[in-house]
Amino acid sequence: MKRSYIFLATQRKRHHNIMTSPVLFARNINVTLGGNPILKNVSLNMPKGSLKVLIGPSGAGKSTFLQTLNYLIPYDSGKLELHGKVVDVDNKKELYAYRQQVGMIFQDFNLFDHLNAIDNVAIALRKVKGMKKSEANIRAMAELTRVGLEEKGDLYPAELSGGQKQRVAIARALAMDPTVLLLDEPTSALDPELVGEVLSVIRDLTKAGLTMVMATHQMDFARALAHEIVFMQDGEIIEQGSPAELLREGSKTRTGDFCARLEMSIDEE
Repeated sequence: MKRSYIFLATQRKRHHNIMTSPVLFARNINVTLGGNPILKNVSLNMPKGSLKVLIGPSGAGKSTFLQTLNYLIPYDSGKLELHGKVVDVDNKKELYAYRQQVGMIFQDFNLFDHLNAIDNVAIALRKVKGMKKSEANIRAMAELTRVGLEEKGDLYPAELSGGQKQRVAIARALAMDPTVLLLDEPTSALDPELVGEVLSVIRDLTKAGLTMVMATHQMDFARALAHEIVFMQDGEIIEQGSPAELLREGSKTRTGDFCARLEMSIDEE
């Protein structure tokens, strides 16, 4: 399939402070799993302070790409560059340092059931950064407060709603001071009424200037806050550009067609 790219020609005024030089750059990433090509020569740059939203049908390669950006899934060929330096993924020390700077939020929270919210956030601070327990707990509580869970620190995952669990997961990632945050469908496992509380936290992080890449089907959110939408299909980037360009009425883009079908299916439910 011949790919057509739509790039951002001009930036909207509210995004004028985004730097053009990428913090993280994935170059020509190829991934094959079980003999099947999953990602095909995918490249994406992430400027400081930008929110890039990945959309596309199931099986497009969005989750695989996000996990490849964190090198949870190794790539067959390509490069990851952080602050202009190629990451040597074969060097365990360098890869370990890289992963500390690239946080990951999953669909299913990945919390420790035997730890309360404070300890779920603090454990990486103690194990990875070597903080004392008291210091780690103070930082953990600060991050829980940041995501609106200052009164839930002593509760265990079984006592939290899905939205609260996801906010604990976000607090855990933020406590590590990531340069880039990757979010893989962070609201897909939530009941509809809980989606808003998680998106509200992500909205605040966008305003604070955190660099993020997020896979989602929440198109109203993408329209309002994404600096760039990246449409993937069959392991390739088909289109990318601002929401104003790709979703403009009458634009006749693949992205616009996909979103129209997605919204139609939601209305029919």
